Amino acid sequence: MIGYLLLLLIGLVSAAFGSLVGLGGGIIIVPALIFLDPVWLHLGITTPVAVGTSLLVLIITALSSTLAFIKQKRVDFRSGWLFFTTSGPASMLGAYLTSVFHPKQFQLWFGCFMLLMAILMIARQYMKPLEIRWKIRKTFTDAAGAVFEYGYSLIAALAIGFCVGFVSGLFGIGGGSLFVPMMVLLFAFPPHVATATSMFVIFLSSITGSAAHVLEGEISWLSALFLAPGAWIGGKIGARIASRMSGSRLLWLLRLTLFVLALRLIWEGLA
Repeated sequence: MIGYLLLLLIGLVSAAFGSLVGLGGGIIIVPALIFLDPVWLHLGITTPVAVGTSLLVLIITALSSTLAFIKQKRVDFRSGWLFFTTSGPASMLGAYLTSVFHPKQFQLWFGCFMLLMAILMIARQYMKPLEIRWKIRKTFTDAAGAVFEYGYSLIAALAIGFCVGFVSGLFGIGGGSLFVPMMVLLFAFPPHVATATSMFVIFLSSITGSAAHVLEGEISWLSALFLAPGAWIGGKIGARIASRMSGSRLLWLLRLTLFVLALRLIWEGLA
């Protein structure tokens, strides 16, 4: 019983943090399932099942926060659909390759990836968008009436979409941890528009990625059942916090959490 209550809490916390910064929350759900199952759940959750379950729950998380961001008029749908053109198929490819990894190898690589994301989340505070005059220029007006200008090239956007989608399907993380920094630093997206648009793309990519895991039978439906309600509520909470504050303290807590989880996964992978 304690394990299932923890799943509800994990769903809520991961979704709140995820929608706050556009992560998607899977970067917390996957290691949580891997570590919780032997101690509390005893559902025989393997690495591919943890990834597949995370992607399935991310559909709920991303839909919840995307609907909230739509009300705030922060989602750039045209750019989102463009990114999804390659991220959708790539997420399915990554999902099929998850089972190739030995559990220890997966924990090692996933730990290294989480460590990289934690460092990137700190570094992007001190990095400014590159001053590149991309061929495609866009203007976006948010709910407050503020007008933003940014741009990208078609090839760069499709390439980033593919890379993010592949990592998303492989690790079950949603891809926002890569998407948002790239959108902000390379294409000069305003951070709140990048976060909201990222969640929209995560919603679409999670559907294709989790579909591949469903076909492979790599879903823990019972875990997803308990994670989903917390994810729905957490997605709305994170979107509301993102609209009202910078969330700097929460972000530092998330970075610290990622560092601890990353080191634990790397240790487990090397043991």
